[in-house]
Amino acid sequence: MTDFETRRRMMVDTQVRPSDVTKYPVLDALLEVRREMYVPDALRDVAYMDNSITLGENRIVLEARTFSKILDTLDIQQDEMALDIGCGLGYSAAVLGKLCEAVVAVEEDETLASEAEAILGSEGADNVAVVGGALTEGAAKHGPYDVIILEGAVEEMPEALTDQLKEGGRIAAVFMDGALGMVRVGLKTGGTISWRFAFNATAPVLPGFSKAASFAL
Repeated sequence: MTDFETRRRMMVDTQVRPSDVTKYPVLDALLEVRREMYVPDALRDVAYMDNSITLGENRIVLEARTFSKILDTLDIQQDEMALDIGCGLGYSAAVLGKLCEAVVAVEEDETLASEAEAILGSEGADNVAVVGGALTEGAAKHGPYDVIILEGAVEEMPEALTDQLKEGGRIAAVFMDGALGMVRVGLKTGGTISWRFAFNATAPVLPGFSKAASFAL
């Protein structure tokens, strides 16, 4: 029988802590949430490997290093509400649920959304609500949010999402420019988002988040 608890601790000790992730709530959440439950059955044995896990075309569970560094950078508080875009099978939402008061997890793939809801329920993630719909649209009726996180990359960020951020709220995503990528964190002040570089990372661009092709005459 596979000892997933040992693998989980090794993931935190060898992938997360060495990446300068120091906030104890983040480390504790990663140790508590059973990552192997939120990946396809055939991939459970590689749930704790040092890479992303494929859920489908351009859909992944972010590698632990990137995901944990994003969480560490966002400094999420217990009384906050988070929006998780592209939750897949629910892993990111489950971890977020350990860090904040409530999570709205948006998933446009109906199969993934249905499975995420079932897994989150069976794993006791009672403060997470899975909402079906286009990832680019978010879930405005449940907002505004203190924190928005995206489980995949963007080439450009839709205003429909940043509009759902509270004043003083934070948003983080991997921004891809060709093969190069970086995580940026945005802070909303005075109704506008100011972005700063956090660290380098790459991920597949989420559906709907590619730049529109421009045509030159």
